[in-house]
Amino acid sequence: MNNGSTKMTDIKIDTNNLYKEEAFTDLTFATIRRLNPVNLDGSPDASREPIFTGMTQLMSPNGPIPVQCLIEGAKTLAEAAEKLPVAIEKTVQAMIAEAKEMEREEASKIVIPGQS
Repeated sequence: MNNGSTKMTDIKIDTNNLYKEEAFTDLTFATIRRLNPVNLDGSPDASREPIFTGMTQLMSPNGPIPVQCLIEGAKTLAEAAEKLPVAIEKTVQAMIAEAKEMEREEASKIVIPGQS
């Protein structure tokens, strides 16, 4: 029953927004990814800046929680490494706020007998 709608496998790549990925890790706590802009032929695209993201895991009573964040304003790997802790903290605080909001919403639901 397609009904002319798009399929999940109908993927269109934005060829004007391609990046080559490099990963850097300290083998203990964090990974920094540098996304270098490239043209469709794979050559560097000097008209765009690289993007840096960070990844780590936080331990919780239920196991590790993956945390990924954008490292804003970093132009170099050194800047990304320096800014990573603040970016992770900002992301974790946003995750906590979102979890608390979901908890508040769940607690404020009215329970009506006979409804699931």
